[in-house]
Amino acid sequence: MIENLDCLDIKYKFVTYIIFRSICSFITSIIFSVYITKHIIKLFSNLQFNQVIRYEGPSSHYNKKNTPTMGGVTIIISTIISVIIWSDLLNNYIWYILYILISYGIIGLIDDYYKITKKNSKGITAKYKYLFLSIISLIIIYFVFIDCINQKHELPIPFIKNINFKINWIYLIIMYFVIVGTSNSVNITDGLDGLAIIPVILIATIFAIISFISGNIDLSNYFNLQYICNAGELIIFCTSLIGSGIVFLWFNTYPAEIFMGDIGSLSLGGTIGIIALLLHQEILLIIIGGVLVIETISVIIQVICFKIFKIRIFNMAPIHHHYEIKGYKESKITVRFWIISLLLFLIGIISL
Repeated sequence: MIENLDCLDIKYKFVTYIIFRSICSFITSIIFSVYITKHIIKLFSNLQFNQVIRYEGPSSHYNKKNTPTMGGVTIIISTIISVIIWSDLLNNYIWYILYILISYGIIGLIDDYYKITKKNSKGITAKYKYLFLSIISLIIIYFVFIDCINQKHELPIPFIKNINFKINWIYLIIMYFVIVGTSNSVNITDGLDGLAIIPVILIATIFAIISFISGNIDLSNYFNLQYICNAGELIIFCTSLIGSGIVFLWFNTYPAEIFMGDIGSLSLGGTIGIIALLLHQEILLIIIGGVLVIETISVIIQVICFKIFKIRIFNMAPIHHHYEIKGYKESKITVRFWIISLLLFLIGIISL
């Protein structure tokens, strides 16, 4: 009886300890993000690191040309600081995510720098951008795949319990598209003030819940989720990302004081992609990231139809520009996309 009580006490301390650290990481990222963002806005404004507007884009965007960009650096810095302070740095999963966050952030930084210096909205050519993103992702995919095989993980199916897919070499292809695809989806979605950051925050929120449950063998059994021994620590990364994202949203809501830039969109997309892989929630990512998926599909459809049939399905792609040209106000489009993201988030919660 005494042994059982001691065991319960240890488990209780573990749960409360990781909750305490996750709350602290959330607060820490908010504090640092507020401080950093204010200074970054002033610095980038003085340096004239302003958004380069596509001339073929909606005319309503021309008044944004004096708004500073590369604001994603504030999310990256505040998240890294918070994670280093509050996470267990002996956990390999933390380093996997930091690797993607920083590496993709560097690619985004170079892309933004080219846009600013050349006064061209294209930046790095798509060929080289995908090449660098692919090389970075393939390196981390190797290590994650080895972990999956060693720990005999399986891929769960939302809404369907007790039916999982065994991980094999085909999973390598899925892993690649999850990281690179999600990164580019966030990049495509980041076209209106505040549009991209809310889906990222909601995805990070549900992943924080899943990592907390999956990282504890008793909770994972109770909720019928796959136990992943290193997953519990991911809640620290998720809460840090949520805190940084909320502060960025404060300054990014319409009319935005700063834009995320490719440094933010590529790194955030890659980060939620790698977290989805580590938690084996790739299918759930498609559900709760439905807005990102719709935005990406709209671009794919537009390009294919124009190249093959020489017709345009949308007035402009991605789809949020289509609604702008139809006369909808930017703020209305953004809020409605937020509502859709929230509904998809609730569906994702139900599917667990």
